[in-house]
Amino acid sequence: MDATPLLLLVAASAAVAGAARRTSVPPPLVLVAVGLAASFLPGVPEYRLDPDVVLPLVLPPLLHVAALDSSYLDLRAQVRHVLLLSVGYVLFSTVVVGWVLYAVVPGMPLTAALALGAIVAPPDAVAATAVARRIGLPAKITTILKGESLFNDATSITAYKVALAATVGEGATWAGGLAEFAIAAVGGVGVGLVLMGPLQWLRTRLRDPLLLNTVSLLIPFVAYAVAEEVHASGVLAVVVVGLHLGHRAWQVDFATRLQEAAVWRMAAFLLESSVFALIGLQLRVVLRDVGDYEPGEVAVYAVAVFLAVVAGRFAWVYATVYLPGLRDRGGRPPWKYPFVVSWAGMRGVVSLAIAFAIPMTVDDGKPFPGRNLLLFLTFTTVIGTLVVQGLTLTPLIKVLGVPGSDSYRQTLMEAQAQNEASRAAEQRLEELLADPRNALPQPLADRLRSVLERRRNAVWERLGTVNEVTGESADETYRRLTREVIAVERESFVRQRDERRIDDEMLRTLLRRLDLEEAAALYQEDALQ
Repeated sequence: MDATPLLLLVAASAAVAGAARRTSVPPPLVLVAVGLAASFLPGVPEYRLDPDVVLPLVLPPLLHVAALDSSYLDLRAQVRHVLLLSVGYVLFSTVVVGWVLYAVVPGMPLTAALALGAIVAPPDAVAATAVARRIGLPAKITTILKGESLFNDATSITAYKVALAATVGEGATWAGGLAEFAIAAVGGVGVGLVLMGPLQWLRTRLRDPLLLNTVSLLIPFVAYAVAEEVHASGVLAVVVVGLHLGHRAWQVDFATRLQEAAVWRMAAFLLESSVFALIGLQLRVVLRDVGDYEPGEVAVYAVAVFLAVVAGRFAWVYATVYLPGLRDRGGRPPWKYPFVVSWAGMRGVVSLAIAFAIPMTVDDGKPFPGRNLLLFLTFTTVIGTLVVQGLTLTPLIKVLGVPGSDSYRQTLMEAQAQNEASRAAEQRLEELLADPRNALPQPLADRLRSVLERRRNAVWERLGTVNEVTGESADETYRRLTREVIAVERESFVRQRDERRIDDEMLRTLLRRLDLEEAAALYQEDALQ
């Protein structure tokens, strides 16, 4: 098997994503655009999304990363909205899109149309996370969008299986489909609940960070495979395990947390970049397969499905927010908030992967009705939502005046929390130093005290005045100077190694110590920015 095309895809996607991060355009949109253009370049291999690869090998780690980065407590507080979107909206959208397609395409069976509705119903977890991270939406909206995208794939896949079985002649019923969904959902959650305890126990017992991070990388694949093996929802199993491990991450050794965060950031970056590039690269495939239809006809069908997807989401979100009997007891939010939630429904790679899984024939050997058209409409819907909604979401939020995350309030909360923790640590330190068994030379004891004081004051300094000359806060100046003096030390160590006054092993030891000190001093900076 030639691995060159795959390596080229990953390398090119990472390069494009890295360049896109220097622009104001969200990297997923740049990757999709580049993929669209590259799909027609001579010599570019044909990349066809394989559902047997995407669903068990690509989807679990992406869901796991999103779950680790989510808040179990915040999701629990917004569980009503999350369930209404991840279950209710997906089923509603399946019916709306299915009926629209059935009405506009002559000869299209209703069951096949409903299969498309289920395919394009779920907004994408990767897209939602990327949007929330890039724009800095209010915390409640971010929680709802991320929570929806974590759970909606399970509903969509089950609805698709029921519609598909009815189309190919397996005698499926919607009552049976609801029972299948209930079994899959309960089973998936059950598998996650069973696995999360032993996995967390293992994570807290292993002391080798390398081994523990290897286990961490295997966790989403194991959870997904075990659940699917017992005909439960692998998606829900992965999400439940990820939420629990993220909620209990503080119980793991600090070295493991640091390495694990770095490993998963790299894995998520490579997977997300490759996934969005793959979406664009499907253009050549779907255009070739839809050649039996007139361009004008398929354009009308594509617009109809896109409008049904967008309008259906607005209808569902506003109905559940404002209609009596459905709205939240907490009162009506400003109309701008549900507008943003409605417009932030980008579709992604899961929809395309499911569409490619549509069988070529039905039970009697005849071609699956409208398969190539369904694949094309899935592609246009995914591209349409990513481009139209993805490009306009940021300007829309600015026009509507939706407030972003309150950085000052977040910093103030951080400072208050750090102040309380530092005072508790200082009290414990004095108790320890008073014990003769913990006797330390005065300089070392003072250093411990100064570290705690510095940690407490650092966050408050971010709220302080700005340097009139540089425009930096005191904390920013401190971090900049820290980087510069550490860089001088690092260069000195390298020079001593080159002059053979120290060997390479000692150099690595000294550099690692500097790296840890620099990381501790600069912990406020987000490595993803």
